[in-house]
Amino acid sequence: MSVSVEHEDLPVLEGYLGHTFSDRSLLANALRHRSFVNERTPNLPDNERLEFLGDAVLQLAVTHLLMEGSDLSEGTLSLLRSQIVSEAMLSKLAQQIELGRFLMLGRGEELSGGRHKPSLLADAYEAVFAALYRDGGFGIVLRVAKRLLAEEVQRVTAHRSLDFKSALQELVQAQKRSRPRYEVICSEGPDHERIFEVAVLVDDEELGRGRGRSKREAEHQAAQSALQLLPDRIVSLGIH
Repeated sequence: MSVSVEHEDLPVLEGYLGHTFSDRSLLANALRHRSFVNERTPNLPDNERLEFLGDAVLQLAVTHLLMEGSDLSEGTLSLLRSQIVSEAMLSKLAQQIELGRFLMLGRGEELSGGRHKPSLLADAYEAVFAALYRDGGFGIVLRVAKRLLAEEVQRVTAHRSLDFKSALQELVQAQKRSRPRYEVICSEGPDHERIFEVAVLVDDEELGRGRGRSKREAEHQAAQSALQLLPDRIVSLGIH
């Protein structure tokens, strides 16, 4: 990716965001992966610090969107928010604005398909929101969040599919696969503080693991982990 991206292509991304940066270097920083810095421009910062800030900024913005016009409990709000800001959902949202196209990557990351990696896309999405916050404050962040995330927030709120085990069963049945099977891998700790680790398998393929103070809690976490491996179908079910 040539340095010209920072000067010529960023207005296209600004169009997706609906915000023109007063300091465009913030947006460029949000797109600069450490592989690019290590290989080409060691004097410039990568996007990891912005990613750290963006995680908090996005969580606050999503919290605002979830609370507007709803009377959901704190526990429900927390779980719905965690689904929206998950790697699977953020990478999906990043694809909607073609974020991978704008990433500045090193040659190795480029050749390994970095522009399509969910982790890189989700991290960059967070970094972009940090750049928005530093450029214009939280008011700008909230306006852009409403533009880009409102539809998904509404979908999640409407479905409120918090039973991950039922959601996973619905998913695999739609794919004509066998019912999920949960196996206790191990348990540790004294009887009054025992922690269980459970794996969920479909057609003898392990899809996820979870830990909890009860088998039920561990199964719930395992099902949630499995759902995150299947983002396209998750979105269609309204579970993110």
